[in-house]
Amino acid sequence: MNTRMLGRAGEESAALYLTEQGFTVVGRNVRLGHFEADVIAVSDTHIVFAEVKTRRAYPAMPTRFGRPAGAVDRKKRRCLLGFARAYLREHGDEYGDRIPNIDIIEVYADPGTPQYRVLAVRRYANAVRPSDEGASHETV
Repeated sequence: MNTRMLGRAGEESAALYLTEQGFTVVGRNVRLGHFEADVIAVSDTHIVFAEVKTRRAYPAMPTRFGRPAGAVDRKKRRCLLGFARAYLREHGDEYGDRIPNIDIIEVYADPGTPQYRVLAVRRYANAVRPSDEGASHETV
């Protein structure tokens, strides 16, 4: 399985995880201009824009790339905020008063199995906020 396939498997696992948590997935790999969200999901109260990071490792095992969420740097955070803003400008009426969150979801896959069996999924809710790009009280 190459890294692209691993990433897709991680996104599938993240979407399944959100569904199990009571969300409805409304988009996968959605692009708006040069911005993208891996998964968009809604609940009765929230709309979640999720960035999914997958690693071939056990959750407690250090990897040479570090924790998956650590790969979401300042530039990526600005892009995720830009995506959320653009998406809500275009589609906000469809989602009413739902609270927007930008989450990071880590997926760990077993490197010792042929299909990279998922070992763990960790969700960091509301992990990216407008203050991450220097704004103080701006909303998504």
